[in-house]
Amino acid sequence: MTPKISSFLNDAQPPTPCMVLDLDVVADNYRCFSAALPDSRIYYAVKANPAPQILELLTQLGSCFDAASVAEIEMVLRAGADAARISYGNTIKKESDVARAHALGVDLFAFDSEPELEKIARQAPGARVFCRILTSGESADWPLSRKFGCEEDMAETLMLKAIELGLDPYGISFHVGSQQRDPGQWDTALGTAGRLFRRLAEKGLQLRMVNLGGGFPTRYMKEIPTAEAYGQEIMESLRRHFGNRLPDTIIEPGRGMVGNAGVIQSEVVLISRKSEADERRWVYLDIGRFGGLAETEGEAIRYPIATPRDGEEVEPVVLAGPTCDSADVMYEKVPYDLPISLTIGDKILIGATGAYTTTYSSVAFNGFEPLAEHYI
Repeated sequence: MTPKISSFLNDAQPPTPCMVLDLDVVADNYRCFSAALPDSRIYYAVKANPAPQILELLTQLGSCFDAASVAEIEMVLRAGADAARISYGNTIKKESDVARAHALGVDLFAFDSEPELEKIARQAPGARVFCRILTSGESADWPLSRKFGCEEDMAETLMLKAIELGLDPYGISFHVGSQQRDPGQWDTALGTAGRLFRRLAEKGLQLRMVNLGGGFPTRYMKEIPTAEAYGQEIMESLRRHFGNRLPDTIIEPGRGMVGNAGVIQSEVVLISRKSEADERRWVYLDIGRFGGLAETEGEAIRYPIATPRDGEEVEPVVLAGPTCDSADVMYEKVPYDLPISLTIGDKILIGATGAYTTTYSSVAFNGFEPLAEHYI
């Protein structure tokens, strides 16, 4: 927690649960990515946190933006960026949304199938397109499924099809999995991208861009490599697979841009046991999976938690949310160690919650308000 956030919580005493985000941390993260990969264009993944304050800041810093919907495109435009700085990176788009994005000036579209490519050709003639390929997601804390991307041979066929449809086959994209803590995972995907560049060049098509995707992590419970370490590994892989003819590159940091900038303050609502002999207490907070902590599903993301009683004796507890839904349990398979002296009414801090919390928060499920947001 930064001094700015600490002062805000002490002075404002906002109702809980709430997320407080320090914009200075976002600016520092942007500069770190720029320094780590100076030849890559940064396209912030808007879905991580689309707050106007973040978008306006990144626009001023010179960022581009990866949008998943027309609504996100319009948010970016309202923040002051022009359409030339926007990529429509979702491979699953309504045809009407492709048309609307093109009308707004967007000229860069992702796809991973022939029907999607045909939509773009009909509604955004002449647009630049990039094909997303499959990756394994190995070593990622939040792996991406086979929902996105296509096999290498299909990608080759589709890029040639793009020419037939009057589109500009710009490049290849991939995503190595969210919260990817192994910088080496980019190498395999870049190997595939390099082969596609060479195979298509033999058929007369010169691709120009590789979208390296997101996956850049934020620090939760475990240490992570620096942005510089990712940059070094990626540059080595680019040289290995592309030689001296390096393509244009794009990165799409989301979690790594805003995750460590935010903190959620929550209140302990109830502490109980299921029987007199139960060795584990249940600690219920006023926020849970439906209030913004959806990434605790499968206990994939383990957030750091601070309490006013840290330093005292601890014991493992089951951590759950406040709703009347049995799925609203965050950590049970691997219990969380919290102070034995923790009591109802204590305020706790959930760290590294600037990404994928506010927009995951449900709209009044069980009557609970969406997660409050404060940007300072």
